[in-house]
Amino acid sequence: MNRLKFGIPKGSLEKATIELLAKSGWRINVHHRSYFPDIDDPEISCSICRAQEMSRYVENGTLDVGITGYDWILENESKVHIVTDLIYSKVSRKPAKWVLAVPADSPYKKVEDLQGKKIATELVNFTKKYFAERGVDVDVEFSWGATEAKVVSGLADAIVEVTETGTTIRAHGLQIIEELMQSNPKLIANEDAWQDEWKRKKIQQIAMLMKGALRADRLVGLKMNCPKDRVQRVVSILPSLNAPTVSPLYDQDWCSIETVIDEGSVRELVPKLQEAGAQGIIEYSLNKVL
Repeated sequence: MNRLKFGIPKGSLEKATIELLAKSGWRINVHHRSYFPDIDDPEISCSICRAQEMSRYVENGTLDVGITGYDWILENESKVHIVTDLIYSKVSRKPAKWVLAVPADSPYKKVEDLQGKKIATELVNFTKKYFAERGVDVDVEFSWGATEAKVVSGLADAIVEVTETGTTIRAHGLQIIEELMQSNPKLIANEDAWQDEWKRKKIQQIAMLMKGALRADRLVGLKMNCPKDRVQRVVSILPSLNAPTVSPLYDQDWCSIETVIDEGSVRELVPKLQEAGAQGIIEYSLNKVL
């Protein structure tokens, strides 16, 4: 039997990935202390590994496909096929940013000011390349964690750290002087696996359904009944991905109206819909929008 080796990222994306796959149609059961969870698809075998290492395992064929951040693809200089972006709205709707930060009272105001200084970061290779391309000679040191504290304690002159809002960095008395790159999760595939017809189709199936589940995350279905003479008025105030579906009810002068809208607009719409003549309004969640 053909089988696809799928890498699930360990850490902050693990729970969100498993939840997303569940909405996409695949149920994963993670055993305590096991790195090989069960999945309800005999054509897929799963492994859990750190996002930092995922692209290396996909590149060398240990895994056929996996999910990791664009930052770690660049850090590892991995030659993999990027299938699609996966913006995890339950983790963040914004890409993560890798930034260069220094103490708020530091004399360093730009990249060039750090000539000959020490930089602490987990993203060592990328940082070395970034400074080298700008002709700035620095000592880049790997940080195992608590990177912001390296500057506060005098162990480094600056840090390259990942952030979404910059709140944690500012809370440590630091200021951002440069944004180095933005990163978001990506579904990646081994180049040989992507050339294999069966594996490519299976990967494309996973990508399509995951994208559909992500698209549905902030959308809801809205269904209501309405007298036929009020249909135009109700439809005119409904946003929709396309046009609302209007169907006549059996043996009545009423219609059923159904549409898909942004979740955040429901609270404003419902009173307007009732005023326009809609009744029996039902809101329901969606798993996928394709």
